[in-house]
Amino acid sequence: MNKLKQTFLRKRILLPLFAIVLVLILFNTRWLSLIYPIQYRDEIRSHASNYAVDPYLIASIIRVETNYQPSMESKKGALGLMQLMPDTATWAMEKAHLKDVTLDSVKHDVEPNIELGSWYINNLMQQFGGNEVAVIAAYNAGPGKVKNWIKNGQWDGTLEDAKDIPYGETRHYVQRVLYYYKQYTKLYDRF
Repeated sequence: MNKLKQTFLRKRILLPLFAIVLVLILFNTRWLSLIYPIQYRDEIRSHASNYAVDPYLIASIIRVETNYQPSMESKKGALGLMQLMPDTATWAMEKAHLKDVTLDSVKHDVEPNIELGSWYINNLMQQFGGNEVAVIAAYNAGPGKVKNWIKNGQWDGTLEDAKDIPYGETRHYVQRVLYYYKQYTKLYDRF
């Protein structure tokens, strides 16, 4: 009888304790930051500020492009953390007057890659009048294609009609970037 009473008392204490811990975990979203980390925060913050770009947008693009792994090169030849195409990177380096930045540094070094990617996102923001959804699509498919889609009425540039984006890859890309953007802005009070 004594052993049965001890087991009952343990269950009576452990079960509510377990329930309390579970509730604390589920209602405290801070633990989710382990699932949705942001790396290179200082670099992102600095360049986002310099180029007037939302740092959460940069972090979301990096998360989708490379999951924060530098020195990546895609099958199509996109370089580094933010997966910049060599032609786009070369053009952006000239326009941004970044003379000390090379394609090799864009591929292998976090700092120039984030700087160039931030400058390019700012440029896209100007081209698309601040429409972040169109900017995200243009970052993936190219601004010329996105402008044509909007001009020809294939897509109106809104999130509500993202299902109309002609390229499945770009449609999925926009959805993924915006998913991470939502997670980051919900989890992190400030960048």
